[in-house]
Amino acid sequence: MAYVVFIAGLVVVLAGLTWFASWAKRRGHGSGVAGALAAYDEAYRTTAHQSHHELRQQADRKSESGSPDDL
Repeated sequence: MAYVVFIAGLVVVLAGLTWFASWAKRRGHGSGVAGALAAYDEAYRTTAHQSHHELRQQADRKSESGSPDDL
């Protein structure tokens, strides 16, 4: 019986975390977590931190749109 209660509790917690993740993603509240992970990467995994900054720069770049005459 204790196993069933444990498994049910685990399912409820995972479902709640899944809902919270989707809610945060829709609202755009994921940047705090990304910042915390970037700080961790800067301290302990420098290559991952450098990659994070490169990916952020790529995302911030705007692609050049061609002229309508190019079609």
